Amino acid sequence: MNLEKELQLMYGDCGISEPVLRLGEEVLAELAPRFEKMDQIAEYNQLKVLQAMHRNHVSEMHFQATTGYGYNDSGRDTLERVYADTFHTEDALVRSQITCGTHALNLALSANLRPGDELLSPVGKPYDTLEEVIGIRESVGSLAEYGITYAQADLLEDGSFDYEAIRKQIKPNTRMATIQRSKGYASRPTLSPAQIGELIAFLKSCKPDIICMVDNCYGEFVDIKEPSDYGADMIVGSLIKNPGGGLAPAGGYICGTAECVDRVARRLTSPGLGREVGANLGTNPAFYQGFFMAPTVTAGAEKGAVFAAKLYERLGFRVHPTGDTERFDIIQAIDLKTPEALCAFCAGIQQAAPVDSYVTPEPWAMPGYDDEVIMAAGAFVQGSSIELSADGPLRPPYTVFFQGGITWHHAKYGILMSLQKLVDAGLTI
Repeated sequence: MNLEKELQLMYGDCGISEPVLRLGEEVLAELAPRFEKMDQIAEYNQLKVLQAMHRNHVSEMHFQATTGYGYNDSGRDTLERVYADTFHTEDALVRSQITCGTHALNLALSANLRPGDELLSPVGKPYDTLEEVIGIRESVGSLAEYGITYAQADLLEDGSFDYEAIRKQIKPNTRMATIQRSKGYASRPTLSPAQIGELIAFLKSCKPDIICMVDNCYGEFVDIKEPSDYGADMIVGSLIKNPGGGLAPAGGYICGTAECVDRVARRLTSPGLGREVGANLGTNPAFYQGFFMAPTVTAGAEKGAVFAAKLYERLGFRVHPTGDTERFDIIQAIDLKTPEALCAFCAGIQQAAPVDSYVTPEPWAMPGYDDEVIMAAGAFVQGSSIELSADGPLRPPYTVFFQGGITWHHAKYGILMSLQKLVDAGLTI
């Protein structure tokens, strides 16, 4: 049996034309050295997670469900020690009660800021959903309503830090800096953990007691080090992105100093209760196994991002980062130039999904966003960004943000299908 021929026929049966498949294979041939390095990083991080599990004596009893108050949940508490050991922090909070990444960030901010404090973003405008949390866009319950002010220092044109502007924004009441690792719906470069470390060192040289919080979403396990290895007081993320490994059904985490994490626990539940309550409701097996698988799953998603960059770059689209740039998250942005191309790309990703593949995504007024957004995500877990997904706001240059793929082969197929939809619509090749 000619396996290569059979594979080509299978792609054809799945809707991929021969020219699109051939172009994809040409691009893949160039990526072997990049993929080898990603596999080495995944191997290192796999051992790091495994070491943390060994150190904390993870056992079958930790998979038992708890209900009600969740008192004496040793599985929950051990998982949090595993996270803290993996990310080299004093403490961690890992809870299914944290609904999403934005919720985790809001908890970290609101728990550690007080009326009269100022929050500084030294990396420009934050992700869209944080605008209402902070009060940049007026919203009920924002930090601004509680008398917490906000300052911002934009990045320089080349994406580097404007240290002089940052210094000028630091005031006596500047209590916390929020540092977004990934680009969000922006075209700036993703920040590496080492770059974040340089920024943290500068901030603390200006104001030693400043709390440095890093939005680590989409960045976990892409490098062998995390921002917490470079002095971040808190790193924050969602379990339906990288660290959940595609298995976590919900949840978020905050890892950091014992003082910061304790405040977050008291904000999540209640003063006087803190981390002692919060039943796991049977999520522990998925949380443990997902975290165990996260390094490999993240590597597959990163391969998909690099493949997408190289493929669309070859066709003349502007991509960021480029196909040759060193990566620090799993997101690939592609400027598709027209709303038709953006919608066609997302239709391809949706058609490649294992769930709701027959659905055509449409733009809609998504809560927390200023523009209409189109999202493609036929996922086992609703909104899971570690699964194959793509989204983008309907505004020029009509950039799509592609991420995920629990397996590399699924990510590959999704990217090929996105291109196939553009070809079928006469928008490329």
